[in-house]
Amino acid sequence: MQLNIATMIISIILFFVLFFGIGFILNMLLRQTWIMAAIYPLIALYYIADFSVTIYFTNPDKALSDLTAIKVADMVILTAGFLGAICAGVVMRWLRGRGYRMF
Repeated sequence: MQLNIATMIISIILFFVLFFGIGFILNMLLRQTWIMAAIYPLIALYYIADFSVTIYFTNPDKALSDLTAIKVADMVILTAGFLGAICAGVVMRWLRGRGYRMF
């Protein structure tokens, strides 16, 4: 299935906002600035693969061949999600630097 440009743009924005929001909330609750950026690769691997994430450790050849089959559109969308998670950490650092102690 091929994505049209509108779907692609909406998906990029949606993934960025979704992972920014999840990262922001996790940062407030757990008080660990980069928690979402650390967890995001596992979420991306779960999204990409049709099999369990443990296969990356037990049978890496099969898992890595599946990673090379990912399309450019999916890679761009997942990168937008990762950038959202990183931006959540940057915003939290900025807010803490400005004196917002609840963050």
